Amino acid sequence: MARIFIVGSGVVGTATGKGFLHAGHEVTFIDVSPQRIELLRSQGLDVHDALDLRAEPGGFIFLTLPTPNVGHSYDLSAFEAGTASVGRALADAAEKHIVVVRSTVPPGTAEGLVQPLLEEHSGGKLGEDFMLASNPEFLRAASAVEDFRYPWMTVIASRSARTSERLRELLSPFGGEIRFFSNPAEAELVKCAHNIYNATKISFWNEMWLVSQSLGLDLDPIAQTVARSAEGSYNPLYGIRGGAPYGGVCLPKDTQGFLGMANAKGLDMPLLRAVVEVNDILAERVELEADALTAEVA
Repeated sequence: MARIFIVGSGVVGTATGKGFLHAGHEVTFIDVSPQRIELLRSQGLDVHDALDLRAEPGGFIFLTLPTPNVGHSYDLSAFEAGTASVGRALADAAEKHIVVVRSTVPPGTAEGLVQPLLEEHSGGKLGEDFMLASNPEFLRAASAVEDFRYPWMTVIASRSARTSERLRELLSPFGGEIRFFSNPAEAELVKCAHNIYNATKISFWNEMWLVSQSLGLDLDPIAQTVARSAEGSYNPLYGIRGGAPYGGVCLPKDTQGFLGMANAKGLDMPLLRAVVEVNDILAERVELEADALTAEVA
């Protein structure tokens, strides 16, 4: 049984903590909202408004704090405040704890923000007084508790192999594939790319829906067919080798040709236009690199 603290008890934190409780671990929830504290206590959960580690054995502290966006940027104010409070608690800790970043954050946050804040407010040092890891969540709001208990994928990242192993021991009983990274920024980018990919796929089919509407076609059977016919749908490795533009005959022909058709019909396709623009940028970059290599050899 592990000792676990959940700092930030919203949807993600509550699902994470309840999942660990169900597995037999000792869990304490931390939150600054009186309403949320009252709600969780009414469910029989151990909830406090501050983290106290003075009499606690070494355990895991999961940061599940909110990181909303404000325009085109993340608002990390609540995340920073919560992390600082963990640092102050670590200053009085009797034993070493593993701090786990579970919130969705910009790549580089664990080492660029969390580590300095913890060291500043605890007076300690990473590796000597506390450990640090990233374990991004992949929970859906409507089924967060079930998603935690039955994960399809778990991502763990830490500079410390022993820290990664301890998280593996904690999380592997829930099942699902586990992927390990040595750089927390890699795990943070996994989560961001995960969400952006899902959003891009939705916008792609919404853009095709607008085209279908203008042509008087029903998109549903078309999309269901493409979901099975397109290699990008059924082959999880298709197209993921970054730095190489698409080429050949079909892809350039149909992206360019379809964009022209849409323009002729007065249809704006910003996503398809961006696809072509990104590919042009990569193709130009590859050509420049090849020219530079040729000049160097000559």
